[in-house]
Amino acid sequence: MSNIIKVKNLKKQFGDFVAVDNISFEVKTGEIFAFLGPNGAGKSTTIKMLTTLLNPTSGSIQLDSNNPINNPNAVRHSFGIVFQDPSLDDELTAWENLEFHGVLYDIEKKLRRERIRELMNFVELWDRKDSLVKEFSGGMKRRLEIARGLLHHPKVLFLDEPTLGLDPQTRNHMWSYLEELNKNEGITVFFTTHYMEEASRIAHRIAIIDHGKIIATGTSEELQAQTETTSLEDSFLKLTGNVIRDEEASTVDKLRMHRQWRGGGRR
Repeated sequence: MSNIIKVKNLKKQFGDFVAVDNISFEVKTGEIFAFLGPNGAGKSTTIKMLTTLLNPTSGSIQLDSNNPINNPNAVRHSFGIVFQDPSLDDELTAWENLEFHGVLYDIEKKLRRERIRELMNFVELWDRKDSLVKEFSGGMKRRLEIARGLLHHPKVLFLDEPTLGLDPQTRNHMWSYLEELNKNEGITVFFTTHYMEEASRIAHRIAIIDHGKIIATGTSEELQAQTETTSLEDSFLKLTGNVIRDEEASTVDKLRMHRQWRGGGRR
């Protein structure tokens, strides 16, 4: 299987601060790849370099055989992205948000509207196509953002904490959509999350980054064997440390809340 993402000796430095420190990894075509780490570890900076939002200080990136620096437009057409923070226009309808995105990507009108209908049915929002986005719940907005990210038939979908703040039912429903897309269309999924159980269940492979360096890569089972633990959550904490640092306090808090949620018997 070929590699759709190739990263070699990638570094990003802001003044004296090294945010990403000489990392190398590859993502296979059609893989669901989780990129995990505490807050401030370098995840978002890496994604920004992969998606042409930041230029690296040094090192190389190839996405679908294109370099984000030398050929950014080709790279942008190769991926879709769902940002951590909401990025829809609340004053437009669901249809208008997708229509605007399709026009920006210069998708021919007939094909664009067929694709919008197909995706809105896929994420079960077709009956709300004429509703203003400001009337949507958080889960509905996430589903619409996924539809928007897929509109131009990308080969890679980047998801930056896509299920943050969603209830377990909505999270499971959303991942069902994405797993179906991955299976039926072969789309590569690159995602970050603080829900370790989610990463363990969904990802084919996982990379853990901390202090700008990748400290472990493998399947959930391989990481557990490497750390002699019985869950990905425990592996993550063993690799990144149990001492709360200011930059990662919210991460550890989320892990603890997730443990409490599981312990309460809710699913």
